[in-house]
Amino acid sequence: MSLSPQTLPSLETTPIPGLVVVRLDRRGDDRGFFKENWQREKMLAVGLPDFGPVQNNVSFNSDRGVTRGIHTEPWDKFISLATGRIFGAWVDMRQGETFGATFTLEMDTSAAVFVPRGVGNSYQVLEDATAYTYLVNDHWRPGVTYPALALGDPTVAIDWPIPLGEAIISEKDQNAPALDPSTAMAPKRTLIVGALGQLGRALFAAHPDADRVDLFAGEGVAQLDLGDTAAVDAWPWHEYAVVLNAAAYTAVDAAETTEGRVASWAANATGPATLARLAREHRFTLVHYSSDYVFDGTAPLDPGHTEDEPLSPLGVYAQSKAAGDLAVGLAPRHYLIRTSWVIGDGKNFVLTMKALAEKGVSPSVVDDQVGRLAFTDELVRATRHLFDTDAPFGTYNVSNGGAPMSWREIAQAVFERSGRSADDVSGTSTTAYAEGVLAQGNPFAPRPLNSALSLEKIRATGFEPEDALVALDRYLS
Repeated sequence: MSLSPQTLPSLETTPIPGLVVVRLDRRGDDRGFFKENWQREKMLAVGLPDFGPVQNNVSFNSDRGVTRGIHTEPWDKFISLATGRIFGAWVDMRQGETFGATFTLEMDTSAAVFVPRGVGNSYQVLEDATAYTYLVNDHWRPGVTYPALALGDPTVAIDWPIPLGEAIISEKDQNAPALDPSTAMAPKRTLIVGALGQLGRALFAAHPDADRVDLFAGEGVAQLDLGDTAAVDAWPWHEYAVVLNAAAYTAVDAAETTEGRVASWAANATGPATLARLAREHRFTLVHYSSDYVFDGTAPLDPGHTEDEPLSPLGVYAQSKAAGDLAVGLAPRHYLIRTSWVIGDGKNFVLTMKALAEKGVSPSVVDDQVGRLAFTDELVRATRHLFDTDAPFGTYNVSNGGAPMSWREIAQAVFERSGRSADDVSGTSTTAYAEGVLAQGNPFAPRPLNSALSLEKIRATGFEPEDALVALDRYLS
């Protein structure tokens, strides 16, 4: 038997979205045959999803005429034969336009079929001693009833080669229900972690069907502490396709205290590490939002900090965010979105300056820290763009566009839009500001003087950031 290098398999699409036939390279002689039934690199090379199988099952069928299904479990399958021949039949049981669509195929050991979650699977044995094998990417759970469909349902009208009256069928399969749209399988859901913060609220506005959790419960928001092992273990992570992690400890100065240090590391490092582990185990895509603070601010203003710049955090908050970045990078499917100077629905710098302008106050604002505002709606738009364009997983800088500005220049822009003169905002240095804070007995964390992030990578995906001043006008209107 030849053991020469196997050629790549080929894929054939079907009327059921995501269901594909895989033609395998089977080599045989008078002794038998050899095939690479599953070879991850080759399967990915021809376009099969990296579905992460965790279990291999074999269903041995002694007699021709055995008929099994139609079963609809909430996981993906890769089906093939070790021996024999079958007539396979599949029915789309997912919510959507293709609900009830069917596909049939006579299979021998040279073919395989990838069956996505929510597609009903069945087969009829055409030869004695047929060994039906399948990889799955989740474990069967005792006590859980999965959807099924009657083998002879007239709506889908599968043309079985052996009449069902002559077939060998289990009692359970004989009593399966008829096709019912009300039982269609819903897609996996989205979970927003840190749902009560500025970014979390913006994400929910864009994903109103998402589940929401936070450290503290709120209206429509469940409580989930990622540091609580029992609570994390009890959460149904397998039900989610996407987890958006907007949770963070953002009290930059308080992080320099004993209590703040613990809280900062718990939220910004341990929490993301837990989510990265869960993303590996449950195969969801993890989106994590990070900070310009992971850099020390010494990069040139043009182009600014790039995604591949070595991490160089200054203070405790910055170090905890950098640790979270490293952990998230270990998740197989992740988007790590680094941003700066976030403005959304809640207490923030822009609204503070607006309030001061309206009260007639003339503040002194730091003028040697430079960066770009990132409005939460822009972060939401960029996140959706990465998914819509199927952008490669990895790290992306995201903020609003335009020329980098100092905090003082931003304050002046707010004052002008509030009917005040830009001259009413004076400047001060970070050093002078820090001295004032420390003199009052309060903690102060070091700041990167350059927080401008290079936006070239996100632009290369076709996303054009909106100018920060244009976004500011809309925000204040």
